Amino acid sequence: MIFAALPLDDCAGALLAHSQVIGGRRVAKGTPLDAATLAAARADGLTALTVARLEPGDIPEAEAAVRLGKALAGAAVEALPPVNGRVNLAARAAGLLRLDPAAVDALNAVDEALTLGTLAPFARVAAGDIVATIKIIPYAVPVTALDAALAAAASARLTIAAFRPAAVTLIQTRLPGQGDKLFAKTESVTRARLAALGSTLDASEICAHEPGALAARLRAAGPGPVLVAGASATVDRRDVVPAAIVAAGGAVLRLGMPVDPGNLLCLGELGGRPVLGLPGCARSPKRNGVDLVLERLLAGLDAGPAEIAAMGVGGLLAETAERGAPREASKPARGPVGAVVLAAGRSTRMGGVTKLVADLDGKPVLAHVLDAIAAAELPPIAVLGDRAELVRAAAGDRDVTFVTAPDYAEGLSRSLRAGLAAVPADWRGVLVCLGDMPRVDAALLSALVTAADGDSAIVVPTSGGKRGNPVLWGRAHLPRLMTLDGDVGGKQLLGELADHVVEVEVGGDAIFADVDTPEALAALRRE
Repeated sequence: MIFAALPLDDCAGALLAHSQVIGGRRVAKGTPLDAATLAAARADGLTALTVARLEPGDIPEAEAAVRLGKALAGAAVEALPPVNGRVNLAARAAGLLRLDPAAVDALNAVDEALTLGTLAPFARVAAGDIVATIKIIPYAVPVTALDAALAAAASARLTIAAFRPAAVTLIQTRLPGQGDKLFAKTESVTRARLAALGSTLDASEICAHEPGALAARLRAAGPGPVLVAGASATVDRRDVVPAAIVAAGGAVLRLGMPVDPGNLLCLGELGGRPVLGLPGCARSPKRNGVDLVLERLLAGLDAGPAEIAAMGVGGLLAETAERGAPREASKPARGPVGAVVLAAGRSTRMGGVTKLVADLDGKPVLAHVLDAIAAAELPPIAVLGDRAELVRAAAGDRDVTFVTAPDYAEGLSRSLRAGLAAVPADWRGVLVCLGDMPRVDAALLSALVTAADGDSAIVVPTSGGKRGNPVLWGRAHLPRLMTLDGDVGGKQLLGELADHVVEVEVGGDAIFADVDTPEALAALRRE
């Protein structure tokens, strides 16, 4: 592939190497240069452009990413459409990601132009989650490099071991003086833990904390896995829970695991079904060693002594609930996208009028924006600042979360920071909306949300090659947005984060139409 700054006469058909404004419109990187664009460049006084030109034997980035994605997508994994030389691999079912780390390393060693990044082996995923990403670094790769990568992909295929529904029995043991609340809580947490894995709690029983009583309950349990929550911790193979497994005719396979929390787990087998003696942390919904073992069992994978012994690397789990923590079965696999509406400005160009409360077609300018967000079914956060109570009143009784930016006068970044600080933990993305853009409608907002693929996407609306507002930011970029300072917004970062930007052509001029001046407001009223 040729990559160079060439005279305009030599650029026809080549790919523009870097996005730039030509003839008053932004031409995206990777765009083939046609006669009209080159004529516009000449009119702008340009004499050369930095371009990439494919040579015989080169494979374009999108084609290379697609072919590699198809080769790597195994059972219950699908390759998504290419975007900017990137193909994401997504799970088609809830389960555990299976891969060979050495094979992934081998593929990445083939050529620096082809890269594969994945989640960790046995990562728990929901249907639709991104499990890996393929990125082609240049605009094209030699066919020899792609062929070598495809050969390596045969050993690096990614698969999902899907969760299989099971009917599980829970047995709790009681010591004198223990109240019922503890048992009810353990049952509730266990039901939620199983539901998140597609399984059900078929039976829940309580018996005395002694080997004979527990052994009798174990023998009478159903055919599915059995969970035993002992009244006291199991610290020896002769303790109550392992002793009861043996007394019932089973075997204790392992006591203890190199995972914290979860060290005191007991793994047994009785009549061909697994019996898990639960550590005390299993009474909490936070992720612990029980989750690691249950996930494998319910995905149809081995979870015996050897597998548990190999869980030490990565076995020091965070104390807080994380991505794999039990979730209610009804909770969506992917969090929502919400809107942060910037409504703190001083309307300095409006001649003393607060533009957000100005009447437009029978309601305040801000109300138009909030109604579009509501129609798109997005949860809104509105950031207040100048004349906050007046602006809040313009929202009427609409369902909006309000926050105040006390330092709004220091610039747009302060309002943005206040809004992002209020974003709930489950939002996967944020549409940063301006409160003075009343022509942005629900269809446009929904189109941006639909284009957001994963929590690292940045979705920008365009019309006629020009970028506008609002912009959707994937959650991965919120910490970077929080570092902005002065009177600037997120668009300052689009160049830095160009690989994550997805442009959506929406047509029209709604993405540019704001109410900055009395003349702009008058023009909107005439329309």
